[in-house]
Amino acid sequence: MTNRVISFLILCLFVWLIWSNSGKKPNLPETEDFISVVQEINPSDSLTSNIIGIQPYMVLEDYFTKNQFKEKIGKYIRRAEAEGLIKDNTILLFPEYIGTWLVLEGEKMSLAKEETMGKALTKMVLSNFFKFAWEWLNTSTEKDKAAAAIFRMKSQSMAKSYFYTFSELAKESNSYIAAGSIILPDPTVKNGNLNVNRRGPLYNASFIFGPDGKIIGEPILKAFPIESELPFVSAGEVAEIPVFDLPFAKTALLVCADSWFPDAYQSVNSKGAEILLVPSYCTGDGTMGKLWQGYSGQPEPKETNLQDINSITEKEAWEKYALPGQLSKTNIQIGMNVFLRGALWDLGADGQPLVYFQGNLIPVSHAEKAGIWSLNF
Repeated sequence: MTNRVISFLILCLFVWLIWSNSGKKPNLPETEDFISVVQEINPSDSLTSNIIGIQPYMVLEDYFTKNQFKEKIGKYIRRAEAEGLIKDNTILLFPEYIGTWLVLEGEKMSLAKEETMGKALTKMVLSNFFKFAWEWLNTSTEKDKAAAAIFRMKSQSMAKSYFYTFSELAKESNSYIAAGSIILPDPTVKNGNLNVNRRGPLYNASFIFGPDGKIIGEPILKAFPIESELPFVSAGEVAEIPVFDLPFAKTALLVCADSWFPDAYQSVNSKGAEILLVPSYCTGDGTMGKLWQGYSGQPEPKETNLQDINSITEKEAWEKYALPGQLSKTNIQIGMNVFLRGALWDLGADGQPLVYFQGNLIPVSHAEKAGIWSLNF
């Protein structure tokens, strides 16, 4: 009887191993950029620097291999080059979470066919059961242990592919890149290279790459995680949000929701920031046209008019309480906010760039899916 049980368990393990490793050698389609708009917002004249905001339209297949991801991101940069937008002092801005879905790298292609993110991640857990179980058992501080375990399990490969992609593209284009954001455990920078500590807290982190392919300075850690992040993402310190002394201007970056909080602006303004970059991800199709539900996961700052909740639209709230409205209270004269768009399971996405220049919110052309916008200064 014992031998039969052992034989059955061995058979089950063998079947699981076959299933677990099947479908992980993807035959991926050619990447598509979905670009409908390329706009130079203001004439360059004698201006020698610019911010290029990139609104990519990402699909799940873009994330299954390192090379596929680099090819997709590279298409937007090469298009900007072809349009003559990249200069000696160019910084390219990508949106929040652009690197987060590298959690799919090396996984079953069938995950892209699942209807919901929940179903896809469940299948991922089952096909990586022992690795997941180890991380789950070693996760103790986060409320959502499953999400934390998944990101820790994939963190080494995610960080490697993220760094490789933006490092190589920064060198190829000889430009600076504000590389959106990615969820990683305790990310640190040493000699311009990205490192992670799987046992450390998870952060929604952003990085700025220089033309030499190295990361400049320290990670930018989101200080105000939203409701969906709070169960597994830790908060950075507002006072520690860095300002980068780049050749063209002192530059700060606030990750998405941080751009809604006056304390974040006071922090970077006090450090002499001249340019503000904001990478964002607004989930839900058509969200910008719906009524604003108030701050997500955080109490409203005292400056908030609570009567605006369920009264103005999400888009109007972004303009009033985020980058355009907040920058007008600082010395910062230049800012850009871009949004991630794409078809990512049931998550949905919305948003168009917000561009602030010399005290004004500048209107830009609307992109149905993906677009590129250049602001000269």
